[in-house]
Amino acid sequence: MPVITNINDLKRIYERRVPRMFFDYAESGSWTEQTFRENTSDFDQIRLRQRVAVDMAGRSTATQMIGQDVAMPVALAPVGLTGMQCADGEIKAARAAEEFGVPFTLSTMSINSIEDVAEATTKPFWFQLYTMRDLDYTARLIQRAKDAKCSALVITLDLQILGQRHKDLKNGLSAPPKLTPRTIANLMTKWRWGIEMLGAKRRHFGNIVGHVEGISDNSSLGAWTAEQFDPSLDWSKVERLMEMWDGRVILKGILDAEDARMAAKLGADAIVVSNHGGRQLDGALSSIRMLPEIMDAVGDQVEVHLDSGIRSGQDVLKAVALGAKGTMIGRAFVYGLGAMGQAGVTQTLNVLHKELDTTMALCGEKSVANLGRHNLLVPQDFGGRWQSNT
Repeated sequence: MPVITNINDLKRIYERRVPRMFFDYAESGSWTEQTFRENTSDFDQIRLRQRVAVDMAGRSTATQMIGQDVAMPVALAPVGLTGMQCADGEIKAARAAEEFGVPFTLSTMSINSIEDVAEATTKPFWFQLYTMRDLDYTARLIQRAKDAKCSALVITLDLQILGQRHKDLKNGLSAPPKLTPRTIANLMTKWRWGIEMLGAKRRHFGNIVGHVEGISDNSSLGAWTAEQFDPSLDWSKVERLMEMWDGRVILKGILDAEDARMAAKLGADAIVVSNHGGRQLDGALSSIRMLPEIMDAVGDQVEVHLDSGIRSGQDVLKAVALGAKGTMIGRAFVYGLGAMGQAGVTQTLNVLHKELDTTMALCGEKSVANLGRHNLLVPQDFGGRWQSNT
């Protein structure tokens, strides 16, 4: 077992072990990837206030997200194709999250199905919903999540149309991989991944194949998926989806104070400040840069989480100190999963927890609940350099 001291250690192993198209799928953004890069680099502009001669004994990172007890303010974000990063990837990630005590969110575009994950775990997980044109399929998908006892529905709002990701197009991204000469050459160097994948429960989109009429192979699946994302999604449709679910709802993909106010008005249990990991609107501001403005707009009306750019426990602390009640990690847990399977996801969570706990102590705090802007040194123009005309 290699010595893992930070998330980048896992990323290096991940890159060696996983086929290029799936590494690129995770480690890329849209267009020029400016937003993808700034999601992480903008955290570096925020500094921490060191405090001394403070009793640091008896610390705890435990808190709650949407009323659910969590070991630390971190949830595993919904990531499509997770089961292509590692055989039965969604199941392994969900088990690691359950054992650690943090929420796992299953993507609509997962390889393992809702039922697969429910069968393999003992505690409720969250389910993420993409809004589709096929309303009958959407209704059945929501019912399947209810039947699986999912404890929250995460509705993604920022993928009405697909942002262009150059690497995915050039790699011919598919699940399972299309066997082109280039793909075969790369797969030959990833023999361990290939052997494990031969024994995987599924190698296609488990929430779609077998649940949509006429979907029988990858070609029909690709055509259906390409035309299914609903560009007409509006707040009235979001409200109807919330009514269909009739349970805890998290609205993900909020990057504007006005949209945050609308989400709060609908009665969402939480919103997730997110730009889809920089994979949709390139040129948008990073999630952490938009968080203060959104907190100022709705912080006392709805629970706010932050997604996109979290790579350390210090990033988690910074987000919470700026007002977020929780964070979501996507790439960070995918690195661990691709590197070492379930044990790698656990490694990711252990790294984040240790960094969060140590940093909290050195900032003079014992509890996540006590974190606030007083723990940070934030540039005066951090959120106000750009102004819209609205």
